[in-house]
Amino acid sequence: MSVTDGQYGEMNFDLTEEQQLIRETVRAFAEKEVRPLADRLDREGSFPLGLVHKLAELGLMGAFVPSRYGGVTMDLLSFIIAMEEIARVWLSLSVTMGLHNSMICESIARFGSEAQREKYLRDLAAGKILGCYALTEPGAGSDAAGVKTRADRSDGGYVLNGSKVFITNGGQAGFAMVFAVTAPEHGKHGISAFLVEKGTPGFVVGKLEEKLGLRASDTAQLIFEDCRLPVENLLGRENDGLKIALSALDAGRIGVAAQSVGLAQGCLEEALRYAKERKQFGKKIADFQAVQWMIADMTTEIDASRLLTYRAARKRDRGMQVTREAAQAKLFASETANRAAYRVGQIFGGYGYIKGSLAERFYRDARITTIFEGTSEIQRMVIAREELKNSGG
Repeated sequence: MSVTDGQYGEMNFDLTEEQQLIRETVRAFAEKEVRPLADRLDREGSFPLGLVHKLAELGLMGAFVPSRYGGVTMDLLSFIIAMEEIARVWLSLSVTMGLHNSMICESIARFGSEAQREKYLRDLAAGKILGCYALTEPGAGSDAAGVKTRADRSDGGYVLNGSKVFITNGGQAGFAMVFAVTAPEHGKHGISAFLVEKGTPGFVVGKLEEKLGLRASDTAQLIFEDCRLPVENLLGRENDGLKIALSALDAGRIGVAAQSVGLAQGCLEEALRYAKERKQFGKKIADFQAVQWMIADMTTEIDASRLLTYRAARKRDRGMQVTREAAQAKLFASETANRAAYRVGQIFGGYGYIKGSLAERFYRDARITTIFEGTSEIQRMVIAREELKNSGG
């Protein structure tokens, strides 16, 4: 299938044989390995470390790691197809996989020194360690440039002080990618990124958050008190931290869009299954127009979300700037996921409100998609800014 984009010409969305094989392989894995465990692990709030190791065996924990470091160097479109299939069954696992690859592995592969790549990438790709992306603070969420954590020069290295909140994989990760102010006089251009390993004196994992959804995805507070780092722990150049953070955000937002598409697809499939089984007034509820219209809206919005997401991924794979496209995909797909989760709950009726039903878990998990990697309101700001910038006049 090809569509015409006025800005970039024709875009071909036919999947390659390899991409189709990835979809089939990951879908089979999700059904065989993930679905039987998802409900129990979600109820327990247990981190799915065993499934993470199995993802690594499939090459899905080193998707953006060059082959010379043990990775598979997957293009973004292929990776988001895989993420979509995992999210279709269980969003928690897809979130762990997505952040690990797009925010951690890709950042180190792009900006890390050779010593850092050798030290971390092999173990990341093998699933032996996880990383976490420590940007958000109590006063710096949507405003990524509002970071207050400090990294002051001292004895040829740095001393890190501050705290981070809502850090995915924070309790499980072997190290954190931490963003801190190194030159406050330069404002947002005075932020640097550091790789800080667990066990470093002054680095403490604080409370683990209990959440509405994503209950098996680890979310933690990180605390740094006089945490001393050698200069070798600096990722990229000093004061390039915001550049590193923003470069990862486009891929991260496309990833959340793919996760949202997967979750919405899972909602649709569950709605279809239940509507064809449940009877009221002597016939299947699938025969009622009200239910059919909900299914029609879900199907249409999911298709539109998938097309926006694949467009953004394909353009990024071509080396194009995709800030607008990533924001559009993330905005529309995440809001589609929330609407789909609402509709499957309506179709299930009272059974969709009972813990243990897939409809109930989808509803809880969907809520985060319009919040993390930038709220829907932030995405609208980004889209409008990019349109105004490119409109001329």
